Amino acid sequence: MNFFRHRSPGLTPLVLVLAITVAGCSSADDTASATVPSPDATVTELCGKLDDALPATVAGQDREDPEPASALTAGWGSPAIILRCGVERPPKMIDPKVAEGGDPDAVAGGVDGVDWLQEKADDGAFRFTTASRVAYVEVMVPGERESDSSGVLVDLAPAIKSAIPEGIAD
Repeated sequence: MNFFRHRSPGLTPLVLVLAITVAGCSSADDTASATVPSPDATVTELCGKLDDALPATVAGQDREDPEPASALTAGWGSPAIILRCGVERPPKMIDPKVAEGGDPDAVAGGVDGVDWLQEKADDGAFRFTTASRVAYVEVMVPGERESDSSGVLVDLAPAIKSAIPEGIAD
């Protein structure tokens, strides 16, 4: 008995639809994701102003915001450079070892009028968090983009200076 000779005519279209569905679901999704911060209303308003002021390109990469969509997050390129506004103060920002230069994984510095705390992650990525601003802004630069780090901060400085006033965040 030959099973292939007596196929159901509906089976082929069903298999085809199933194959297309599986292929669509398994395709590479380059959309980055980011945890959305939950700051108070004042910081949320400042972050909204920052979102409006952010550049379309950073370090030559086009803006491609992460999921879920929020005015508190932004992204550029793939692998994505991710900005989150309204994050908590990093613990190393108040660590006296950092102020004295004793922590090699956390370095303070400024770029174009914006002060930053730079931290290197185990995976080679860099996290930059603004200092001396009334809201904390965090920028994650993947290890693959380490050479772009200074360009990222230069490109973001005008927006941060215009939207997030200098001061001490709570």
